[in-house]
Amino acid sequence: MKKYFMFDELGTNYRREFLGGFTTFLAMAYILVVNPMTLTLNSVKDLPDALRMDYGAVFVATAISAAIGCFIMGFLAKYPLALAPGLGLNAFFAYTVVLVNGSPWQHALAAVFISGVFFLLLTLTGLREKLINAIPMELKLAVGAGIGLFIAFIGMQNAEIIVNNNATLVGIGDLRDPKVLLAIFGIIVTVILMVRGVKGGVFYGMVITSIVGMITGLVDLPTKVMDTPPSIAPTFGALFSAFSDPSFYTLSMLSVILTFLFVDFFDNAGTLMAVANQAGLVKNNRLPRAGKALISDSIATIIGSIFGTSTITSYVESSSGVAAGARSGFASIVTGCLFLLALFFAPLLGVITSAVTAPALIIVGVLMVASLGQISWNRFEIAVPSFLTMIMMPLTYSIATGIAVGFVFYPLTMVIKGKAKEVSPIMYVFGVIFLLYLATL
Repeated sequence: MKKYFMFDELGTNYRREFLGGFTTFLAMAYILVVNPMTLTLNSVKDLPDALRMDYGAVFVATAISAAIGCFIMGFLAKYPLALAPGLGLNAFFAYTVVLVNGSPWQHALAAVFISGVFFLLLTLTGLREKLINAIPMELKLAVGAGIGLFIAFIGMQNAEIIVNNNATLVGIGDLRDPKVLLAIFGIIVTVILMVRGVKGGVFYGMVITSIVGMITGLVDLPTKVMDTPPSIAPTFGALFSAFSDPSFYTLSMLSVILTFLFVDFFDNAGTLMAVANQAGLVKNNRLPRAGKALISDSIATIIGSIFGTSTITSYVESSSGVAAGARSGFASIVTGCLFLLALFFAPLLGVITSAVTAPALIIVGVLMVASLGQISWNRFEIAVPSFLTMIMMPLTYSIATGIAVGFVFYPLTMVIKGKAKEVSPIMYVFGVIFLLYLATL
């Protein structure tokens, strides 16, 4: 085992790898609650049952798909990189595809499945790198920042810090409401932990907020700590029903598939390079076994969609495990085992309400908008499509729309600036595709 994971070469041992894997799990364990609450549209009232996924099944799908992703990454690519359903992509799945577009969640799962298959094929053929390289860095950064704003906006809505206002569309909520105050308390606690550099700060912030909520009576006490895992039956294999439904084959659904594919492209690649560089695994500006790491992501996405969850992607929280000493894929194996163990603690996780998860969404949003500093805002032809990409996501409540607007404006502003030759032909194709998509809204 030590030889397979190259412990001696990497200067690590079982203790460091276990501690690193455990630290990574604590840092990203919030997804076990946030993902089911997001995909089931838990915060949306009066939603038809047909559009709402089963919470227990999604919880199981989240844990199993995360574990499978971690196992594949650990054994195949041998990197200390953990995977799970991605924030942002799950919000797009729930709030754009299901809630706004009105598509059945089975169709959304089918779109995730198809994007995973395409991702795998593109990775195996090498086309993935060509597509990524064709898209300017500024737009990649703007997409990440826009998703961060969108996630933070959803978090504030779920906590009712931001509410509907007929005069101004949105407004401040009732800050005297006890549940709103609990969410604000959670934000403050999480910010303190993060500023102090506490590993797993987001997770511990949720735990502390839950405890305070139970003490004050704002959160119901759990009836038990452990139980058998909920049934996976309500979501397992449900995606395949979409392929026999004619309403699934639309231009709108094609744009959904492209969005899943596009966002996962850069989310996974960016996280992989960042964490690998932190761990000192990048050699001569190249990452050994990079192809296997990307294959891990796509296979996990395919399997995850079959179980009943949104796109699986690499987690930047893996950097906390690397900071704790993880250097090999064994740490990912440890993280995967902990996700499976968490299946038996579903009743305990029931104390996590919208007020408790909102701080996690907001803080993750803060982390994601950090990429804005790398955009060349002094170049107006770059600033316009970057800004529109970022701002249109929360304003239209759609990640896909934000991407579409940015990709239409980028070739346009570059042509006007006289830099048409600097734009890849692929970007012109993307521009036409997304223009057609916007015309169908």
